[in-house]
Amino acid sequence: MKQMFREFFYYTKEQRRGIYLLIILTVSVLVFGYIHSVWRDRHAPSQKEIEQQAADEKQCQEFLYSLQRKAADHVRHIPFDKQFEWARKFSSPRVLSSFNPNTADSLTFQKLGLPGWMIKNILHYRSKGGHFKKPEDFKKIYGLTAKEYSTLSPYIHLSAKDTMRTSISLHHPASTHAPVLKYVAGTSINLNKADTTELKRIPGIGSGIARIIVNYRQRLGGYYCTGQLEEIHLNSKELQTWFYINPKEIHPLNLNKTGIDRLRHHPYINFYQAKAFVEYRQKKGSISSLKPFSLYEEFTANDLERISHYVCFE
Repeated sequence: MKQMFREFFYYTKEQRRGIYLLIILTVSVLVFGYIHSVWRDRHAPSQKEIEQQAADEKQCQEFLYSLQRKAADHVRHIPFDKQFEWARKFSSPRVLSSFNPNTADSLTFQKLGLPGWMIKNILHYRSKGGHFKKPEDFKKIYGLTAKEYSTLSPYIHLSAKDTMRTSISLHHPASTHAPVLKYVAGTSINLNKADTTELKRIPGIGSGIARIIVNYRQRLGGYYCTGQLEEIHLNSKELQTWFYINPKEIHPLNLNKTGIDRLRHHPYINFYQAKAFVEYRQKKGSISSLKPFSLYEEFTANDLERISHYVCFE
């Protein structure tokens, strides 16, 4: 029995060295953990250090706030037409889209490129019962320049409820404006030729929407289908019965002559696509079709299909 016990606990010299090393490592870990806990307790921040840290943070916040106030004061002394440029240097790119000044939130105004102080004034005006009864009322916003109003006016869209609140009714004896006579059902007009006066005669289209339709038509070079009205946030299904389109009236861009700046300003062509067209001309000569660009990563099949309606090669 004693012999069996001795054989069971027998270790070679190398095995004993391994056991000793394991014991040393275990003891070292335990000792290190104890020393670390003691050191941490001794170096815990005192109440005075905590108060000093809080005071430093408060001082830092006050300093940042003072910088914000100085920046705000600086903006107030900048001419109005320069304030828009100054604000846009520190904001997201401007996105022009249809908006109702009576219901738009601060984020919508910010995307339209209005500075923060002007947005605050608009919201304050509305909270006090102020109301925009017609698109021209928006130009009365304090600080809004004529140039900025001219840019935004085509995108102002007031609902029928908004316009009904106007103080001058169409039936008021003192009114000098005759009501717009709307077209009867079944009327169809040329979407690529109609001016704003003619567009306003379509039920549901007012001055703001009419300007948006004409403005986008000019940027495109003409419409090739009524579905494009969806791109300016209009319901094409409701409006398609009022329009007909002649694709031959579209004004195409000559891909072999048009420069990069003119190309990139088309709604369907971005900078990298315009650059690809110009570089192709320079390296390979005249462009005869859009087929080679299907291999370019800058173009999707949908991009090329839309662009095909607005380009020519001679």
